Amino acid sequence: MDASAITEVHGHRGCCGPFPANSVKAFLEAARTGCHWLEMDVVITGDNEVLVSHEPWMDPATCTGPAGMPLSEEAGRSANIFKMSVEEVQRYHLLPAGAFATWKPTLTEVHAHVHRECAENSMPMPRFNIEVKSDPAWYGTYQPSPAVFAQRMVQEIHVVGLHGHCLVQSFDPAILEVMHRTDPSIPLALLVENRASMAENLHLLDFTPAYYSPEHHQIDVAVVAEVRSRGMGLLTWTVNEAADMRRMIALGVDGLITDRPELAMRLLRDHGARTVG
Repeated sequence: MDASAITEVHGHRGCCGPFPANSVKAFLEAARTGCHWLEMDVVITGDNEVLVSHEPWMDPATCTGPAGMPLSEEAGRSANIFKMSVEEVQRYHLLPAGAFATWKPTLTEVHAHVHRECAENSMPMPRFNIEVKSDPAWYGTYQPSPAVFAQRMVQEIHVVGLHGHCLVQSFDPAILEVMHRTDPSIPLALLVENRASMAENLHLLDFTPAYYSPEHHQIDVAVVAEVRSRGMGLLTWTVNEAADMRRMIALGVDGLITDRPELAMRLLRDHGARTVG
């Protein structure tokens, strides 16, 4: 990855605003900011579809029941997406409801809506940063095995037409391992949220990922230098304050994931103007 390359903006679950995170409306709003990437979370449904959702169940903080009634923690956890069809999942609505109803979309639906919006309004089509939500504690209960999950992701990326226009990130090294073996041409990012060294985290993989992705407070000049020396790109999350965005841009990270892509794009343009000036 070229250290001189521009920092690119990844709209986290679309964007923060009046629309529910990880909804089609949030992704369309983020695309309108001109951000380079849309970041989203995916899980697998009972009918083997790739669904955009932060949890493999219905989180009461972000979903209502099929009748629009609030969900209890127990009811939300028992609504296991891995045991439900897409039709069943989409009977639940996302919060905040406001004056519109929205639901958890499939990856195919998100891509179709964003592609149409960009084509109709002559906007650049953002690439997709797809986080595979996977946890060893969920294997066989809330998700398929890493091998099955990863192979399904590779298949979907090709079917949807995202190959060459996406990257896949995960906190679960097992998912990344299988994806790399299945299709090494798909760029992968290792998400990290621990305080282990970079060498320790990378030792969990038997290949060097395209990107290393720690939380933004962990990044400094030394981290940037080490990432570059290992031939990786550097992504960081979740950067929401202007001062933190400016610091990441000045350090030259390849991508910053943010709930506020409009602000990040404005600061990036300001930085570019000062650099040229």
